[in-house]
Amino acid sequence: MLTIQDCIALCDLTEDEVEAIAEHEHIPEMLAAELGAYLVHTETGEKRIKRMIAEDIENATLRGDLKHAAKLRLVLQHYLEVHVTASEPA
Repeated sequence: MLTIQDCIALCDLTEDEVEAIAEHEHIPEMLAAELGAYLVHTETGEKRIKRMIAEDIENATLRGDLKHAAKLRLVLQHYLEVHVTASEPA
């Protein structure tokens, strides 16, 4: 049986990136890992994940959760370092 850590390890995303997808989509982490694994291998998926994390940052900031927003900024920074095409213009 696969654990959540196994699924995250197979999806080309970090645990924090999967958690950001889960938060954005309001789904369990296991489903977020599956969605993320799919998206990182599609033409526009990396940019979509970037948008999800950016929207999570905005939502955390608007509700005054600056600690969470700061954590998500680090998640986004790492994501963009690893998934370079997410930063490229459309």
